[in-house]
Amino acid sequence: MPLIASADTARANRRRGTAADGVSFWHTLYLGTSRYNMPPGTPDPAADALFPMAFLVEQDPGSTAQSHFHQQDQFQLVVGGSGTLGLHDVRPVTVHFTGAHTAYGPIKASTDKGVWYFTLRNGFDPGAKFMTKPENRAELRAIPGRRHREAVAGPLAPPTVPTETLLGPEPDGMSAWRYALPPGARITGPDPATGRGQYWVVTSGDLLCGGEALPRLSCAFVYPDDAPFDAVAGTDGVEVIAMQFPLRPH
Repeated sequence: MPLIASADTARANRRRGTAADGVSFWHTLYLGTSRYNMPPGTPDPAADALFPMAFLVEQDPGSTAQSHFHQQDQFQLVVGGSGTLGLHDVRPVTVHFTGAHTAYGPIKASTDKGVWYFTLRNGFDPGAKFMTKPENRAELRAIPGRRHREAVAGPLAPPTVPTETLLGPEPDGMSAWRYALPPGARITGPDPATGRGQYWVVTSGDLLCGGEALPRLSCAFVYPDDAPFDAVAGTDGVEVIAMQFPLRPH
């Protein structure tokens, strides 16, 4: 069944963090775990296991996170502030996808409000590998069959239709959609079996899901063998972004 994380509940997990490149930020864990809250000595989950990780980063104003890569596929969803991500201007709402072992960035936060973004993964990742280190560049070059994979949608204009496709759908299932619905309208998501997990993030209004009211900046993870995501727009209506990970080659 889906994993659900209310923004109200997740707020208790908000902590200060500092990345290996020296950038400081607020880190709020929603689902899974990360290296910022794992007890020392905890073994990493298997890299090929389906392991949802979701957290919100509030990157400090004026800071720059250096270009890096991860071992997992990843969506990032910009929900506050503004800045640049590589060559892209980002502000709410921007969807960014990078495939595993794809270097991206830098992420430069604006000097007034910084930049806020969800980091969403379907597998455990031990942390960023920065391209400023020669050993990380060498590791990336040595990965057989590696290809650079990156896609971005946004910053999005205000919605004009109830449902729209933002990314894809790619042959392996990688996709992203936006739903913008009035109070009481029902959402039935795409078949999750076409990808390797879906995240749903409330970017405006509220959503009723599984008997729980989910305010803005709440999220849910839908497993590939779950039924399609089913929810109802709350009393203020809702805007929600759905992001589906690609299937892995057999």
